Amino acid sequence: MKSRTRLAALLTLLSLFGDSHAVADSIIVQSTTSTANSGLYDYLLPLFKKDTGITVNVVAVGTGQAIKNARNCDGDVLLVHAKSAEQKFVVDGYGVSRHDLMYNDFVFVGPPTDSARIAGGRSAIDALSKISTHKARFASRGDNSGTHKKEMALWKKSAIDPTSASGSWYLETGSGMGATLNAAVGSGAYTMTDRATWISFKNKQDYSIQVEGDSELFNQYGIIMVNPEKCGQVNQAAARQFVDWMLSAKGQDAIAAYRLNGQQLFFPNAN
Repeated sequence: MKSRTRLAALLTLLSLFGDSHAVADSIIVQSTTSTANSGLYDYLLPLFKKDTGITVNVVAVGTGQAIKNARNCDGDVLLVHAKSAEQKFVVDGYGVSRHDLMYNDFVFVGPPTDSARIAGGRSAIDALSKISTHKARFASRGDNSGTHKKEMALWKKSAIDPTSASGSWYLETGSGMGATLNAAVGSGAYTMTDRATWISFKNKQDYSIQVEGDSELFNQYGIIMVNPEKCGQVNQAAARQFVDWMLSAKGQDAIAAYRLNGQQLFFPNAN
């Protein structure tokens, strides 16, 4: 809550000193990094502000940390991608309700040497089994993010515990997706990433997508308003407007319209 208090104080000071962009109303969105790193918010939030006058301040961290921050009442809205953890957040009373918002997918990327021979495959489980069998380097975020949660679920389905090889062929960065991609490229390792981050990643070098198209790699994003009954300082009216706008036809069309390098990064599917 301390960081929220500091942010609120800063916004108040801006208004007191007459900044031409002073905030009349604002919210904090605790968010996964992929939506921020992809540039989606840079595209969406000015549209939302034009419609409502509300400023959205995004805190972009791994999904696990975003949920923890929201549980600490340091936010008005949660936008992440780990459905079971999101549902628990609501069941535990911290969220008002959860809504599907949009989706994309995860992919496996790797070097042209492809020592585990996974390129061209469409099965995430087969890819992980081959990587483990060949003891090929694999860079994991290891940070309890939505991507890391998905990766660990896939390892579990493959009946492999990669953490027993931590520090040898299995490399846990404890970092965000961009840093993990850089670590993978720098060490010749495979890694799993959401497609939006891969498209926006600027240090691909000779790396490419090697496994994609598996239904197991589906990546759903959800949006939740933090419960004002748990967190009394939630800006309920503004938070509700943001959630409703994102789920509306206008918000969904804006998500669908966002492109990077000519490619659509997120596909709306609000429920």
